[in-house]
Amino acid sequence: MALLREGKLVAFPTETVYGLGARADDDEAVRRIYAAKGRPATNPSIVHVASLSAACRLAHLGVQARSLASAFWPGPLTIVARRRAGAVADATTSGGDTVAMRVPAHPVALALLTQLDLPVAAPSANRSMHVSPTTAAHVARSLGDRVDAIVDGGPALHGIESTIVRAVDGEPLTVLRLGAVPLAAIATFVSPHAVTDASARVDAMDAAAPAPGGQARHYAPAGRLVVVSRADLAGAVADARRAGERIGMVAVVDRPHLAESEITLAADAASYAAGLYAALHELESRGCDAIVVERVPDGDTWSAVRDRLRRASVPQRR
Repeated sequence: MALLREGKLVAFPTETVYGLGARADDDEAVRRIYAAKGRPATNPSIVHVASLSAACRLAHLGVQARSLASAFWPGPLTIVARRRAGAVADATTSGGDTVAMRVPAHPVALALLTQLDLPVAAPSANRSMHVSPTTAAHVARSLGDRVDAIVDGGPALHGIESTIVRAVDGEPLTVLRLGAVPLAAIATFVSPHAVTDASARVDAMDAAAPAPGGQARHYAPAGRLVVVSRADLAGAVADARRAGERIGMVAVVDRPHLAESEITLAADAASYAAGLYAALHELESRGCDAIVVERVPDGDTWSAVRDRLRRASVPQRR
């Protein structure tokens, strides 16, 4: 806590992924986050607070925003609302007039925020655009001595980032990023026809983004990632082998026994999401140059996972 008060960087667990925290009211402290991650200044950070009342001190929350906060906080829903003047540093919002906020459900994060009594900007605790960390070891491997302290709270429960919604009075409720809260769950609190899904957007690197997670390539391991149907797994592995790549595979339910390193994940969306980033980290640590991922099912419950895999499979610019 003392480190955060001093403007230092502290990685801490949340129920989604580990966050790299700094006090959100200090421009210099927030800029340290961006420097440590190599994060573009145009990509705003989510501010973590201890309660709805703390969020109201940072932003103007209307009826819809308060309804969603009451339903999902503490929890993996981030609400974007008009910021109050001077409440958070400009670096936190990339200079925009809105601020993204949530109350995390992790007991360690909540205790830290409650005792600190300050808003904490905390994007995922990893190098920019790489796979988000779900354990303290992932943070250490990604950031090393770029962070002043790491709080180990065990593996993240959801293993995938929060859902982000823009809830500004006079505007339609807009989903900016799919995540641990399904779209259908949000729609139960407002008319389904009043919810706009803008989660497939692609943000330009040189323009201020409306929320995190919109870059074309994001959530990606160091190696090449390709998503194919189960019928095409053998062909994708053969292509990678001909290219001389060390191959890893993420399959659903059972191992196809095609690649040198294979990890299987559960067939239900929540369990799969909880294990996906850990699987990608593990295959990366094994030195896999190519990771072949079995395509996941269609449907709303899988939409956040499909979004992460789609962005992770975008080729890296050379």
